[in-house]
Amino acid sequence: MEKWQGIQRLNPVAKTLIQTRFLRSIAQGAMGVDFTLYLRARHWTAPEIGLLLMAGGLVGSLLSLWIGISSDRIGRRRFLLMYESGLALGTLLVIFAPSALLLAVIGGIFGFGRGANGASGPFAPAEQAWLAQVIDAKRRGSVFSANAGLQFAGMGIGSLMAGGLPHMLPIRGGAGAYLPLFILTLSVAVINSVQIYRIKEVRTQAQLSSDTDKEPPQEKQVSVARPVFPEGPHQSAHDVFSDAKLQERTVRRRENVALFRLSIVNMINSLGVGVIAPLFPYWFNVRFGVGPEAIGPVYALTFFLTAASSLLVGRLSRTYGLMRAVVIPRIAGLVLLIAIPFSAHFSIAALLYILRSIVNRSSVGARQAFGVSLVRDSRRGFASSINAISWTVPAAFGPALGGMLIGLGSLAEPFVAAFALQLAYVVLFPLLMRRYAAEAV
Repeated sequence: MEKWQGIQRLNPVAKTLIQTRFLRSIAQGAMGVDFTLYLRARHWTAPEIGLLLMAGGLVGSLLSLWIGISSDRIGRRRFLLMYESGLALGTLLVIFAPSALLLAVIGGIFGFGRGANGASGPFAPAEQAWLAQVIDAKRRGSVFSANAGLQFAGMGIGSLMAGGLPHMLPIRGGAGAYLPLFILTLSVAVINSVQIYRIKEVRTQAQLSSDTDKEPPQEKQVSVARPVFPEGPHQSAHDVFSDAKLQERTVRRRENVALFRLSIVNMINSLGVGVIAPLFPYWFNVRFGVGPEAIGPVYALTFFLTAASSLLVGRLSRTYGLMRAVVIPRIAGLVLLIAIPFSAHFSIAALLYILRSIVNRSSVGARQAFGVSLVRDSRRGFASSINAISWTVPAAFGPALGGMLIGLGSLAEPFVAAFALQLAYVVLFPLLMRRYAAEAV
């Protein structure tokens, strides 16, 4: 309760950013359930849907790094306005001229159907940086935690709405029944555009001065990790400086090796998740003949329960360490994943999906904490970027692979592929990262 009251006491800019993300998560929750079903109603094949989802992931990965860096220099507000206004215009075009090419372009840029938990697609780095900037450092953890809870709640609400949206119009079946889905997305984008337009961005003095008064990079590196040496009669200041540079290079090399190892296991994991996760609504529809009215509540319950499970994993990490907090839930998720395609009834498959999604998503926080703990404070932004890219790029190829396997006529093979890749992750993560576990606290 304190976290929700804390949000009410935030400054207007922070509250607006949180409100816009909550509204966006509702639209994304509905889109995550209905979009692949909409494409199927338009007679898109599984490989075609997979390629579209892959395009969305790749575009987001490539743009996010550039936007994150650019927003540090020229501000964040204009990027969020660009996202919301572009989403509104793109959705409007899809409503009035839903050609395959337009769907591919708009869906790819704005990540339709990928369920981003309210994130503003490739513009998310600018949004996150702006929110962090306007929140006091001491309150950042609790506010971001409450913000994440609101995002999951929004996704849950949107997933529930997904079951009713295709039945709002007097249209029986077909792609036209999904028009309310795009009207919801358009409405949220317009509301968010107005909200963001009404707030002002005040750049900090540090940001302003960083454009014109930057300390040379090498000097910054040395000042961050300058060791203390006993100064004897034969040790000059130049020797101390040289030793400091040597130690900095040694530490940086060790951090880079750790990040490289983590990137390898992240890529395997994300490819395994991407093979089937975005295609679940399509798979449920093909396998059991169910529509959004049955799939939506399943997704909603999953999102509502994920927040609670994340808290449990947080306690697990404090008690047993981050390594076990990452590995144990993933082992349980593997067992549940491979059982889904062999379920005889939708209710059984849905229950397995809910349990599997909860244990998989609940370890996200522990994985992120492990990644940023591998480096010093001065490089944690860099580490977060590497983690994000190593996850999003392979995950983008997953739906294409899963769609291809489904297109070949097998509904079980995507699960087998996902199981094999995620099993490799469970084995390789402790094997490659165990030596760093003591530092990741």
